[in-house]
Amino acid sequence: MSQLSPFHLAIPVNNLSECRNFYTNILNLEEGRSSDHWVDYNFFGHQLVIHYKEKIEEDSHSNPVDGKDVPVPHFGVVLDWNTFWDFTELLKLKDIKFIIEPYIRFEGKVGEQATMFFKDPSGNALEFKAFKDLGQLFAK
Repeated sequence: MSQLSPFHLAIPVNNLSECRNFYTNILNLEEGRSSDHWVDYNFFGHQLVIHYKEKIEEDSHSNPVDGKDVPVPHFGVVLDWNTFWDFTELLKLKDIKFIIEPYIRFEGKVGEQATMFFKDPSGNALEFKAFKDLGQLFAK
């Protein structure tokens, strides 16, 4: 796999102060530039921006994957194996309410991975995952 280019993702949040606390103090992300309407974060080497947007009610949706209801849409990052489990422990210490608790998906099969899902205070679903063998990332 060639060197990855950092992605940029901007997501809506309905309470900038609450979400700023979540991404800064719960997920321990480094804050970059900001204004009174948005905040940049270093999201494991990628650029994540939270933008204030007034709350609107939206239908929640999920798809079944490995016997679990995976929220759609969601975003996240693939971490190395040890970082994933260290991050999991940090989240548990900070009382994160998981949508899908950390577990091994597709165990013993192609694409075996550790994964977990939770939401930020504005309801954005996040997935973090890891592979023992990163070569399995796109395996069929």
